[in-house]
Amino acid sequence: MAAKGNVRIIYAALFANGAIAVTKFIASFVTGSSAMFAEGVHSVVDTGNQGLLLLGIARSKRPATPEHPFGHGKDLYFWAFMVAIIIFGAGAGFAAYEGVEKLLHPAEVEGSWINYAVLGAAMVFETIALTMAFRAFQAAREGRGMLETVRQSKDPTLFTVLFEDAAAMLGLVIAFFGILATDLTGDPTWDAVATLAIAAVLALTAVFLAIETKGLLVGEAAEPGLVRRMREAVLAEPGVRSVNELLTMHLGPNEILVTLSADFDDTLKGGELEDVVTRLQEKVRTTFPDVKRLFIEAQGRAAHREQAAAAGDVVAPV
Repeated sequence: MAAKGNVRIIYAALFANGAIAVTKFIASFVTGSSAMFAEGVHSVVDTGNQGLLLLGIARSKRPATPEHPFGHGKDLYFWAFMVAIIIFGAGAGFAAYEGVEKLLHPAEVEGSWINYAVLGAAMVFETIALTMAFRAFQAAREGRGMLETVRQSKDPTLFTVLFEDAAAMLGLVIAFFGILATDLTGDPTWDAVATLAIAAVLALTAVFLAIETKGLLVGEAAEPGLVRRMREAVLAEPGVRSVNELLTMHLGPNEILVTLSADFDDTLKGGELEDVVTRLQEKVRTTFPDVKRLFIEAQGRAAHREQAAAAGDVVAPV
């Protein structure tokens, strides 16, 4: 699913989290619950993160320039990586600080019915947002497992919003039980413990997102099945004897850079070779519309093997 297809989901999550954050902070101020304060920080962080994702999508659409000849597609990956850093620093950091502070200086939690009302409303909104994000994720799975889909996805908005919403729902559940335990026992320590648990959820979510988006930012190859089909399409073109090397890299969710080294029929003359290359370019770009940059090199198989061996590279099979 393209990043542009997730804009509606991001906007829905942004407005929901913004409204929920305000009510959580009001409830925390009135009742003195640190778990509710941590949830308020959580919602503020999520709201800011959705804003960053929208910024990344907008900036990634900028056209290529002499300074950035391959465009700005990776802007989305950068801002998605920033989301993970902010979740860890601002979200988990503030929640952990608040939890430790309340453990060291316990304070009575009053008017818990306000917290329950706010948590109930927040759960309704988060359920809606999570359902929308999960449906978008399911549409992109195509029969694959959840982890495999995340690992192969080149659109960070697809899994970032899903895991943010899932973490938000888990945080609400933790806050609910922390406040409930405090009510039942009269011990505010449970509220502080719930706050630290929310910090742990945020930290784990941030680490997971950082790992996934870091790979995209550095540069990941296209999905193996797509690379295989592309290789087969090239080999099917008359005049192509073998494919020496086919390298791909995602410059954005729907923008792939391809470099192709092929061994062409030695009987082809200069003009005929140019015609074959032209047909190959049209064929690849028509069959695989996500390929936005395609560079084709004509090189004999033996020469390629020698060059690869000298460079210490592994020669891919035909």
